Amino acid sequence: MTERFDIVELQMIWARMISIVDEAAKVIVRTSFSTLANEANDFACVLTDARGFSLAQNSGSIPSFIGTLPATVRHFLEKFGADGLYPGDVLVTNDPWMGTGHLNDISVVRPVFVDETLVGFAATTSHVPDIGGKVRSTLPREVFEEGFQIPLMKLVSQGETNEALVELLKANVRTPLQTTGDVWAQVNALDLMERRVQDMMAERGLVTLETIANNLFERTETAMRSKIESLPDGVYNYAFQTDGLDEPFDFKLTLEISVDTVRCDYTGTAPVQPRAFNCPLTYTRAMTVFALKCALLPDIPNNEGLLRPIETFAPEDCCLNPKYPAAVGARINTGHYVPILIFGALREICNDTVMAGVGSPLWNLTQTGLREDGSPYASVLFFNGGMGASADRDGEPALSWPSNISATPVEVAERQSPFLFRYKRLRPGSGGHGARRGGLGEDILMESRSERPVQVTFLAERTRFGAPGFNGGQDGVPGAVWVRGSKADPRQQYELDRGDTVLMSTPGGGGFGDPQERPDDLRRHDARQGYLRATAK
Repeated sequence: MTERFDIVELQMIWARMISIVDEAAKVIVRTSFSTLANEANDFACVLTDARGFSLAQNSGSIPSFIGTLPATVRHFLEKFGADGLYPGDVLVTNDPWMGTGHLNDISVVRPVFVDETLVGFAATTSHVPDIGGKVRSTLPREVFEEGFQIPLMKLVSQGETNEALVELLKANVRTPLQTTGDVWAQVNALDLMERRVQDMMAERGLVTLETIANNLFERTETAMRSKIESLPDGVYNYAFQTDGLDEPFDFKLTLEISVDTVRCDYTGTAPVQPRAFNCPLTYTRAMTVFALKCALLPDIPNNEGLLRPIETFAPEDCCLNPKYPAAVGARINTGHYVPILIFGALREICNDTVMAGVGSPLWNLTQTGLREDGSPYASVLFFNGGMGASADRDGEPALSWPSNISATPVEVAERQSPFLFRYKRLRPGSGGHGARRGGLGEDILMESRSERPVQVTFLAERTRFGAPGFNGGQDGVPGAVWVRGSKADPRQQYELDRGDTVLMSTPGGGGFGDPQERPDDLRRHDARQGYLRATAK
């Protein structure tokens, strides 16, 4: 029987833990070297108990990282054992199957000790600007082409830095100072989390976090099971096609509700691909849980208790569960479709809490080249499509979902790379019509001002199939990429000379409900704002 905490005391301790991880996030923002962390918010900080079960995460955490990072901690525990961890250790990996699903995210973890007893783990994951290999794209055919692999290992052992690992990392990336600088920013955050947890436990007279954890987990699990139990038992299906390669990819979900559990089965989804679209199961599972939380109990805490009523299955020959050494660098091009599969399956029984298809998966442009002094650089820029509409509101324009990546400000992007932004504006007419309109995508026109050639690659989806509308709403308008004024294949790499342009037109979100039922005041508002005009290229 778990020792029960007074609800007020439990809330105070949990709020204290959230403040710890939020403060750690500020450390990363203020000390990281790349815009991916300090502008785009592509990182997370998580606190776990000694078993590796999630207790708290920073308020701006990337949803996928919330799901993957506790599992990474448990992989470290399995590798080293509690007896193989010591004060002053810092663990590191970017293994896609034990981390976040691709090499570009480096996970850094510190065991937290109180009086030589392991009480928990401080953990962070952050997307670094470059990890070597081919520039991030859909082109690689196996993980060996995608960059420098860091197995589960110690970056710091009892206070002694593994200098050989640091030098190897520097030697294998295009941005050695930025990449290693971001890693040390993560270590700084872990140092703070460790000190704050030790202070909290001393102040509250705690000798373990496990009792607190069990209280939180039980409450969360009970709430989630109760919500699931309120839904009608049954099997719910949804499917759609995505851009794919020569042929579209099929995505299929069978969602089964049985008493107080949910099983999500992705059997029938496209097989493992010979390109970098594959999404390891750790990321598929994280996206599954996130979507169910959004639809069922959006305000419930993110912790181990949330996961217990949910089962995720994808066969091993499926692109949502590839095996090593499959290429996985563009896993968002498949993994970001998972939440809309969940919403599509649930719309029959959760019509008021689901959202039509979004105009992202997240779009990005990666550019590499040489600076004027001959040093190499790499820069990643994120762009967003429109959000899907829901039963009670229009979709938001140009907003990242299911990730919550921030777009790098134009002024910062121009300072960090030789691109001049001619314009960045909403894309009229791109949102799917409906009683509630899908959010608009955006048009971004960039011009290379570099005297040296610049290589660019894209991660772009919904260029063939628009974001699906729900309940009679129309699909969003697909996106497109234009290079030097001609429509481009976003699966390919391009070389830009000075004066060459790139136009990225991101997709609109799907509409919700019959367009004939759209209120007149919203129609007039759309007309006044110019949201319905055709897009000019």
